[in-house]
Amino acid sequence: CAGNGICKCRVCECFPNFTGSACDCSLDTFPCMASNGQICNGRGTCECGTCNCTDPKFQGPTCEMCQTCLGVCAEHKDCVQCRAFDKGEKKETCSQECMHFNMTRVESRDKLPQPGQPDPLSHCKEKDVDDCWFYFTYSVNSNGEANVHVVE
Repeated sequence: CAGNGICKCRVCECFPNFTGSACDCSLDTFPCMASNGQICNGRGTCECGTCNCTDPKFQGPTCEMCQTCLGVCAEHKDCVQCRAFDKGEKKETCSQECMHFNMTRVESRDKLPQPGQPDPLSHCKEKDVDDCWFYFTYSVNSNGEANVHVVE
């Protein structure tokens, strides 16, 4: 019974949190928990403590890896650029397309939020339309609000 149950009359009686004919299927969903707090990143089902990803783009132990997806940095680069510096591809449509995050300006890179905070955080280094680097962080808090910190 895989050490997770007792064999009685050649039938496994599983301990709580285990199921299956050999008690080899864990009902514990903790191994399926993604960094955003969702089971299988909201893109799969947790079966026997393992994610079965239902969205074919996503893979990995918690359905968080996506090779074909734009990174968070590239995805938000144009909006951060127009909000912070009033330039870039979305300059003309900034007020319609780029108001989905709270923005905070910081003086220098060492003033950006650092990893180890409760919200997942992406550190970004992108090139602007003038071929200069600009730096920002992107995070989403538990209320689903996006927060951007950008270096002036």
